[in-house]
Amino acid sequence: MSTGYQIYDKHGAYFLTFQIVDWVDIFSRKVYRDIIVEALNYCTEYKHLQVSAWVIMTNHIHIILRSDKNNISDIVRDFKAHTARQILKHVTADANESRKQWMQHVFSFNASQHKRNEKLQLWTHENHAIYLDPLNPELYQTRINYIHQNPVRAGWVLEAEHYLYSSAIDFAGGKGMVKLEV
Repeated sequence: MSTGYQIYDKHGAYFLTFQIVDWVDIFSRKVYRDIIVEALNYCTEYKHLQVSAWVIMTNHIHIILRSDKNNISDIVRDFKAHTARQILKHVTADANESRKQWMQHVFSFNASQHKRNEKLQLWTHENHAIYLDPLNPELYQTRINYIHQNPVRAGWVLEAEHYLYSSAIDFAGGKGMVKLEV
């Protein structure tokens, strides 16, 4: 088992990447992005999750988070389990999802590769957790900039704060979709 990129300080700040199996562009649809936003807001309100920065790309999420009261690993596990159930339920039930059969095939194949999954697997098991040492504010700021520049590098917006599914608007003085603890 790999020892890199694991959460060791259960209450420390971490830069995490949650990616969809086989890099499926699930978040190209608003309905799936909104499931993520709703789940993040739930976790901030009821699970004491503190989100410092975030962005949803088409097939992955970058986020900086911590929690003073709960174990981060537990929150991440619950977040990924809940969002996977909600997204997969929607994919299966939505008659208008043009990629339904293909996505179900991809998610089914990935589930068959791991004993931890029953039928469908949405998220990879890795989170690529990078500890953000409070004594190194440069690393923290570098990760925030990386998160916010993702949509700019993708060519979706000219200015980071113009991308709706990101915390960049909060850093520019506006109000974003997820409650932040900066």
